[in-house]
Amino acid sequence: MNDPRPPTPVRAATAEDVAARVAATVRSDVRAMRAYAVAKADGLIKLDANENPHSLPQEVRNKVAAAIAAVAVNRYPDGAADDTRAALRRALGVPDAAGIVVGTGSDELIQVVTTALASPGAVMLVPEPTFVMYGIYAKLAHLRHVGVPLRADFKLDAGAMVEAIERDKPALVWLASPNNPTGTRFDSGAVERVIRAAPGLVVVDEAYGPFASGTFLPRALEFPNLVVMGTLSKIGMAGLRLGYVVGHPAWIAEFDKVRSPYNVNSLTQVAAQALLAERALFDEQTAAIRAERARIVAALSAMPGVTTFATEANFVLARVPHAARWFAALREAGILVKNVHGWHPLLDNCLRITVGTPAENDALLAAFGGIK
Repeated sequence: MNDPRPPTPVRAATAEDVAARVAATVRSDVRAMRAYAVAKADGLIKLDANENPHSLPQEVRNKVAAAIAAVAVNRYPDGAADDTRAALRRALGVPDAAGIVVGTGSDELIQVVTTALASPGAVMLVPEPTFVMYGIYAKLAHLRHVGVPLRADFKLDAGAMVEAIERDKPALVWLASPNNPTGTRFDSGAVERVIRAAPGLVVVDEAYGPFASGTFLPRALEFPNLVVMGTLSKIGMAGLRLGYVVGHPAWIAEFDKVRSPYNVNSLTQVAAQALLAERALFDEQTAAIRAERARIVAALSAMPGVTTFATEANFVLARVPHAARWFAALREAGILVKNVHGWHPLLDNCLRITVGTPAENDALLAAFGGIK
């Protein structure tokens, strides 16, 4: 028999009660952290996230759409991502004997590698400034984070790195080359020196490798303690979120134990396979970005008060008289860049500027020239 009485209203928990439960339950170091902030770019020229600014031609979109339409979304993805890893191997020229593990962008794989090496008391060593997620995942995994400053020109201080290695015996060393946010590609000899000195694993993160003049990928099997990381995000597939680690199969087998099952979804896998077959298109776009990068560097370097630094990434780091004021002036002009002032003392008054399309770069240079 139905109860004719109206239901009793449900009272939501108070904010104070929820806050008390959170404080009593969530790790204190997590509560002290800040979430990674992604700036909104609606209505702005977006030069803050190091993306490829070129869209796909319609015929390529059609190929991707057809591949996605055939996906059985009611089924789980290929857990081993065999076809995707084979497509990466062909497109990137991965050594035949090397293993590959894939993940949701580089970020998931940074967490996987860090977690796999996070034994009690373990140390992670990085040159600084560098990609912030290395430090975030180290903190979450309870690795002790040791930073070694780059030189004033943002080159790797191999001597200081080796000294830190001898002192702290790191289980994990990250070398982003080209480095973010500086754009520097580290000297191969300096990188080798670090690899040979390190007792643990060295990861050469080549997220920006397609824009650089050299790569360690063909040498992934040369050292017993080296793996090479990359991503498809920077060359024009940021929306897919697909990253990879290449190295000796013994390393890859350990990382496979840590990654989540079905971590790369079916839509990403088939879209990536279709797009990796269009390598010539992405090579052409990458060459265009490198040419525009040179034009931006030349133009900014000629402006009074602006200093640029050598870059082999798809962005330019520029030091200006007052980063906050110049950032605001560019935003007022409809252009969003990344203000990295305050991230590290070496980045004082620096802005990181993604290379855009020729028209976007024209607008950037005009706006820069108008700032007084």
